[in-house]
Amino acid sequence: MNLEELLCQVDDFCQAFMPEWEATLVNEGVCQKPWQCQMSVSEIMTIMILFHQHHHRNFKHFYQIYVGRIWQKAFPNRR
Repeated sequence: MNLEELLCQVDDFCQAFMPEWEATLVNEGVCQKPWQCQMSVSEIMTIMILFHQHHHRNFKHFYQIYVGRIWQKAFPNRR
């Protein structure tokens, strides 16, 4: 599976899951303060999945090499 396919599948999952999860938080009375982030939830989840698929032990090294250099065009809102 390539990066684009994975990102699309994770994004489809987030489109279905996030509204239900937010509704559950409201129903349970859990106040969730909206946080500001440049990246979408699906982008963050995709990076975490890729980290585990590549069997790296150090997330910082993985992020700097793969996300920061190799996949920089796929994640334009990263920092």
